[in-house]
Parts: sequence; C-alpha cells; structure tokens
Amino acid sequence: MVNKRSGEASPESIARAHRLRVAADEGKRAMVDVERQANAVRQNMARLRSLREAEEARRLEEKQNEPDLPIAKKKRKKAAPSSAL
Repeated sequence: MVNKRSGEASPESIARAHRLRVAADEGKRAMVDVERQANAVRQNMARLRSLREAEEARRLEEKQNEPDLPIAKKKRKKAAPSSAL
C-alpha cells in the first residue's frame, strides 16, 4: 500500500481546517455573549428583588404604624312611609 500523505496539505483540508477554526472562534464568542446576557439578567433580577422587598417592608411598616380606627357601625336606612292615596 502506498501512503498518499505528502508534505503539503490539500486545499480542501486547508479550507476545512479554516472553517473548523472559525466555527470554534464563533462558538467561544457566542458562549461569552450568552454568559454576559445571563449575568445581566441575574443582576436585573437581584435589583428588582431588592426593590420589591424594600417596597414590601415599607408597606408593612406603614400598616404597623397606622392607628387602629374604630369600625363605624352601618346606619340603617329608615323605611320610606307608604303614601296613602
């Protein structure tokens, strides 16, 4: 059997190696971009959570500090006198 390998790479193998290298670089960039977006989402969620918790604490404090007002009794409406015709 004769080995077809020579010292030079064929143009097809060079093109394939280049495509693989470009795809690997694009994959790395995509993963960095995905991680950056995920980090931004986590930071925004943490910011919104802290705002929500602060608002809940403020409402709870307001509710605890408001005076207890007596509950007013409902007034009964007087029945209208029936008119005699």
